[in-house]
Amino acid sequence: MTTRSFGQALLAGIVVVILGVGFSLVQPERPGAAVSAKAYFAGGCFWCMEEAFEKVEGVLVAVSGYMGGTAVNPTYEQVSAGGTGHAESVEVTYDPAKVSYEKLLEAFWRNVDPLTPNAQFCDHGNQYRAAIFPSTPEEQKLAEASRARLEESKKFHSPIVTQIVPASAFYPAEDYHQDFYKKNPVRYKFYKFNCGRTQRLEEVWGKP
Repeated sequence: MTTRSFGQALLAGIVVVILGVGFSLVQPERPGAAVSAKAYFAGGCFWCMEEAFEKVEGVLVAVSGYMGGTAVNPTYEQVSAGGTGHAESVEVTYDPAKVSYEKLLEAFWRNVDPLTPNAQFCDHGNQYRAAIFPSTPEEQKLAEASRARLEESKKFHSPIVTQIVPASAFYPAEDYHQDFYKKNPVRYKFYKFNCGRTQRLEEVWGKP
């Protein structure tokens, strides 16, 4: 091989390597690559709803926050005072390949008292109401169907008062509220027990 032909071959090899690296960096995601979706719920104390949803297989993370009010970027102090219209809520990020929205609805119902308006357990006020916040017409349809099935089951002697309201802006709560049940387990368990959450859920739904 001549010096010139060797140089050309070497240059061609370098170009192939560069193109190959570039292709690996910009090639689109493979069909079927993992995606996530978000769902929004309110069920009283968002610490407790975080724990409930993060126990569901297929849920990636639950974030505490505020939804359903009028103020922009509300603080915990504003929401807890009841003047903004927001409810303590959770944003649930999940893998639709592992858990369906219907399953999330089942988890939601099992973790709320659907018979008490503007309160959940020991927390009282509109800011602690139970609600489903659908983001799409399909979610709205599924949420309404899940409530209708409960009503038709005749399981309860009182009407179901849980709201189904289209999702609006979600505002994450302050950092100290996030993963509270993990970061402050003793204080969390003390609150949850004293609030009577587990006891009331068993009274409404029976033991798990």
